[in-house]
Amino acid sequence: MTDTNKKKVAKAYEKYAGQFTPKPKYLVNSIKAFIIGGLICAASLWLENRMMMWGFSKEAAGTYVVIILIMLAQLLTGLGCFDTIGKFAGAGVIVPITGFANSMVAPALEYKKEGIVLGVGAKLFSLAGPVLVCGITGSALVGVFYWVIGIFI
Repeated sequence: MTDTNKKKVAKAYEKYAGQFTPKPKYLVNSIKAFIIGGLICAASLWLENRMMMWGFSKEAAGTYVVIILIMLAQLLTGLGCFDTIGKFAGAGVIVPITGFANSMVAPALEYKKEGIVLGVGAKLFSLAGPVLVCGITGSALVGVFYWVIGIFI
C-alpha cells in the first residue's frame, strides 16, 4: 500500500469514526464545573467562617478546611464515588485540592494488590509526582531569583 493510499484510508476511517464519536457539550460542562466548583468553595468558606466563630484563628481554620477537603476526596476515592462525581462535575472537582488528593490516592488503590511498598508506595506519586517536582522546582527557582534581586537592591 502506498503512502497516498494509506492517507486516504486513514482519512476515511477518521471520517467514519467521527460519526460515532459523541460531541462534547462545552457550555453545559463549563456551567456544571462552575456550579459544582463554586459550591465546594462556598461550603469550604462557610466551614472556615464557622470554625472562626468557634474560636479558631483564620490560619488554623483554613488549614483544617484544607485537611477536611483532602480527607473527603480520599474517602470518596476509596469508596469509588469520586470518579462518578468527577464525570458529572468535571473540572469543578478536579481543579481544587480535591483533584490533587484523588490523583494521589487512585493509583495507590489501583496497585494495592502488589503490596505496601511496591504497590502503594511506588505508585502513590506516579501521577502527582511530576506536579510536585514542577511545583517545588519552580518555587525554588523563583525564591533564588528573588534572593539574587534582593542582594542587588
